[in-house]
Amino acid sequence: MTTDRTTRQTSSGAAPPQALTLDVNGQTHRIADPGNRTLLDVLRGTLGLTGPKYGCGMAQCGACTVLIDGAPARACVIRAVKAAGHRIVTIEGLADPQTGALHPVQQAFLDCQGAQCGYCLNGMVMTTVALLDRDPSPSRATIRDVLRHNLCRCGSHLEIMASVERAAMLRRPAEP
Repeated sequence: MTTDRTTRQTSSGAAPPQALTLDVNGQTHRIADPGNRTLLDVLRGTLGLTGPKYGCGMAQCGACTVLIDGAPARACVIRAVKAAGHRIVTIEGLADPQTGALHPVQQAFLDCQGAQCGYCLNGMVMTTVALLDRDPSPSRATIRDVLRHNLCRCGSHLEIMASVERAAMLRRPAEP
């Protein structure tokens, strides 16, 4: 067995499995050996968080979108080890953990029927959360621009736009 400061090797020459710690939805998860797995695979396969969907596997459709440190990220192409040390939020982490009340964006998509089959819903919601955190009152042009990389095959685009506009309204503080 050879040991130095940077790499430990077993007698077979292979490095021992490395554990990984991820902060997902405010909880710390220790992943025994993520290897070269994607964040999406760890979220779905290991942690059982099925909100982020496998769509294209190439960061093109948006179904796998999660928030990493508040920014939308495509979990299908990010290696789990690269997400360590960052705050990851999935759609399961948006609702209030105490009351179960939906996040205003989730509620708006429900109110406006912003999905048909629901496959794109995760990406639309997560991208909208990030958008409204940056810009609480986006224009229709901004909404279209930000959501342009989230694909909806059912054609629910009008309902999605209405959902985002409603979410912005729900997030505004009530006027006295």
